[in-house]
Amino acid sequence: MNILGTIVRFIVSAIVLMVVGWLVPQFSVGGFWSALMLAVVIAVLGWIIEGVFGKKVTPFGRGIVGFLCSALVIWLAQFVVGHVHVSVIGALLAALVIGIIDLFIPISSPYEAAHSRR
Repeated sequence: MNILGTIVRFIVSAIVLMVVGWLVPQFSVGGFWSALMLAVVIAVLGWIIEGVFGKKVTPFGRGIVGFLCSALVIWLAQFVVGHVHVSVIGALLAALVIGIIDLFIPISSPYEAAHSRR
């Protein structure tokens, strides 16, 4: 795995989370460092969920299950990262906005990037 690519991916993810925090009501991120930690926690939680339930249930999966899993991961991550506050509606809206942003600026997780080279 390319460490520089992973760092850039996390930085871009943090910027996307800050934009989402600006756009979505009931979703707030305290600053860049909170957004960066939130990106790391979301990636780790996604990796754990994928390991337990498989690829179709992950936040990176497509469809309604992937969407709901993304919202759940975003909501759960607020309990791990400080200065992040998310309501259930905020998590659903954030998952929607992140999905739309991902259509235009695809950001794969570091876990996905490592496994896509095989």
